[in-house]
Amino acid sequence: MITFQEKYKDNLILLKSFGFAKKIVQYCTILEENKKYVIANQLLKSGTSIGANIKEAQNSESKADFIHKMKIAMKEADETEFWLFLCNELENYPNTEELLSEVFDILKNHK
Repeated sequence: MITFQEKYKDNLILLKSFGFAKKIVQYCTILEENKKYVIANQLLKSGTSIGANIKEAQNSESKADFIHKMKIAMKEADETEFWLFLCNELENYPNTEELLSEVFDILKNHK
């Protein structure tokens, strides 16, 4: 059986977005443990959707379909960036600087 990493070992943006999604899940688990459910839910959806849309783009039906799916992924990255900025501005929320750096990197590699 081919693992995710083996099949896409040369696809940098996909690997970065997958690693980022794992970190988002871990961060949102901490938020939920601290009863920050609303932000955790929003961030979990947008943060994991980036990689899911990039993955879906890998099997697009046309160049236009690929571009469309990648644009959706980048919109999700923008939304994720918003939630991470918000978390940094709120009291009693864990710092998001590392996650922000990673989402900036994903956005940079897409352009």
